[in-house]
Amino acid sequence: MSAHTKGSGGDGMKWVGRSIRRLEDPALVQGRGRFTGDLPSARWVRFVRSPNAAGTIKSITAPEGAMVITAADIKGVKKITPMLHKFNYKPVGQPILADGEVRFVGEAVAAVVAASEEEAEDIADLVEIEIEDTAAVVDGRAAIEDGARQIHPEAPGNVILKGEAKTPGFDDVWATAAKIIRCDARSHRQNATPMEARAAHAAYDPVSGRITLHCTAQMPHLMRTAIADCIGMPESDLRVIAPDVGGGFGQKMSLCTEYVLVTWLARHLKTSVAWTEDRRENLIASFHSRDQYVTLEGAFDKDAKLIALRADVLSNVGAYSCFPTTCGVEPLMAMAEMPGPYDVQQYQCLARGVLTNTCTMAAYRGVSRPVITFTLERLMDKAAKAFAVDPIDIRRRNLITQFPYKSAMGLEYDEASYRETMEIAVEAINMPAFRARQQLARDKGEYLGIGFATFSERTGYGSPAFAARGMAITPGWETVHVTVDPSGFVEARIGSSPHGQGLRTTLAQIIADEIGVPPEMIKVIHGDTDTAPYGWGTFASRSLVISGGATLIAARKIRAKLLKIAGHMLEAAETDIVLEDGKAKVAGTDRDISIAAMAREAYTQTHRFKGEIEPGLTESGTYDPPGTFSNACHVALVRLDAETGHVKVERYLVAEDAGRIINPMIADGQVHGGVAQGIGNALLEEIIYDESGAILTANLADYMPPTAHEIPSIELHHMETLSTQSITKAKGLGEGGTIGPPAAVLNAINDALTPFGVEIDTIPATPQRIRALLRNAERAT
Repeated sequence: MSAHTKGSGGDGMKWVGRSIRRLEDPALVQGRGRFTGDLPSARWVRFVRSPNAAGTIKSITAPEGAMVITAADIKGVKKITPMLHKFNYKPVGQPILADGEVRFVGEAVAAVVAASEEEAEDIADLVEIEIEDTAAVVDGRAAIEDGARQIHPEAPGNVILKGEAKTPGFDDVWATAAKIIRCDARSHRQNATPMEARAAHAAYDPVSGRITLHCTAQMPHLMRTAIADCIGMPESDLRVIAPDVGGGFGQKMSLCTEYVLVTWLARHLKTSVAWTEDRRENLIASFHSRDQYVTLEGAFDKDAKLIALRADVLSNVGAYSCFPTTCGVEPLMAMAEMPGPYDVQQYQCLARGVLTNTCTMAAYRGVSRPVITFTLERLMDKAAKAFAVDPIDIRRRNLITQFPYKSAMGLEYDEASYRETMEIAVEAINMPAFRARQQLARDKGEYLGIGFATFSERTGYGSPAFAARGMAITPGWETVHVTVDPSGFVEARIGSSPHGQGLRTTLAQIIADEIGVPPEMIKVIHGDTDTAPYGWGTFASRSLVISGGATLIAARKIRAKLLKIAGHMLEAAETDIVLEDGKAKVAGTDRDISIAAMAREAYTQTHRFKGEIEPGLTESGTYDPPGTFSNACHVALVRLDAETGHVKVERYLVAEDAGRIINPMIADGQVHGGVAQGIGNALLEEIIYDESGAILTANLADYMPPTAHEIPSIELHHMETLSTQSITKAKGLGEGGTIGPPAAVLNAINDALTPFGVEIDTIPATPQRIRALLRNAERAT
């Protein structure tokens, strides 16, 4: 790893910027993690799921004596109905159990309750469902054809959402183009496949009447609010805990019907009830993603400068709308952020969310940006070819270089390094040497390719950005409570709910620098609605920016109070006191006092401060920023086997800029993990439905996430453009690693395919698709 700094630094920090080991890891690597699926339960649930993609439920027959819950048993439980107030959105409710009609294979129709997991599964296998089959609508384009069957009567034409944008001068500028370049891109459906599938455990407390729900969730506070609303119970009667969570990636952000039912059952039966999802359920019934058709056209002037951009985005959102973001999360993000890092002020876009008889769509790491980035970057490579210029040079001509910058959609881009990161990547990759090696390989009948992807990533945005979407539930802000206890140890209670990102460590580093104690003396408490402040959880590359900002605000208040206490106890001016090494020291003297001693005084000897300092050491911080833009350039080198269509990624390089890096080791890990997922998105992963709506990829033999065999060594280069839109000067990093690989790998494959005169604009670029292109090219000759 190499680092390049842009902006001011050198502010005397000691912990921020260091690669300390993650505080979360010892318990996990020693097998002491606490996961929802480990909890014992008096009752277990197994869901009976629809084998049909569309149809009317005629009957449900259960074995005699079995406890089987159907929609008729939960009539008082409300549907999950997310809401937008813009973009011609049609609110569609999802019943907790299919009520009269099924709309996708895997939809929960009934729930079996038994004394063990095994018994529940055995009984579920004996439940008979009679469904009168209806022709399914599976493909997004087919769903909007004239005469297509309606999935929901509330959404005529199967269009649940429609966003349109057009800048005032678009038509005039478009008419002046020297060349119009077009890319028809297809992103097939994918699944986040976290290591831990979904799970829920709800326990009834006979003393208080409260329910405690453990679940694999990214947003525990909102889960509590939404579940209580659905059931009609007081929210104070429900406690939600997200313990250790084995990966989320967005799939565990949305409210699922299973959590509502498990909670209802625990309350209804007055006992503990649990459900653990198996991998087949996860693949067929847990939120999917990335199913888009994108047609993108770019108008270029004679100098290959992009002067206008026109996009048509069609997103297959599945049978229902996800909660709370709604199905607008993918098409609306595509519309808002399509121009990416390129300087283009004239823009037109039509973005639609379309209902089909497939599993509901929701956020997955990167959300729409892996798709729009690969489409835009394919467009740039096609334009480079049309103008006979180098792919790097066409990006030099078009990348944004002046900041702050306002996009055609009105987004404010803060200081970034689009050109600089690309130049770092170009220098590191040694293009002349690669081109020479590529030519030698072609002479031997071997095919190498190189692909670039430059992109921006909107991160750490607060409630104003979500409000612009018209969301009925508008997330954004975060609150953090920081306490120094009477023994001098520190607790930070946060609303964010991490699931592997290392947030406990990075927040501890921020606090450590402010109040002068080592990170190992700081505990970060999260994921429990009884103990953590209300917050929005962990998603959208936001936690370090927003929760980190709130943490810094609270820690600064603690610091100010400690300086006052030290001033009293050491009889010195606050401006002369330094907090470090667990002590308050008077600069230039040998006088000091431990922070633990000051903390004890703040609780047990408050009379000494004569009312000038409030008792205790607890402060809060709330942060709701406008957002900041990270950026990166990814480079992929691939080897293509023309006989089999197999693609091997031989080298992968990332030059990225996420502002101040709080912990370089954690940042590297985030990028590495994201790149691995992105390569899987580019080459391997695809949820496949047949024409009837049956799912053909219901296990990990058919749905193929990447393994270590497919992932090369990843070379990282960091820049640090300190953000003025983030009080920690950090930008978000969590999703960026996933955004670049589809574009970089697709461009590299197409570079390797150049001698054959064919192109592929589809992900995943499987061997079968590549071989089909090559066979067609052979037939044409």
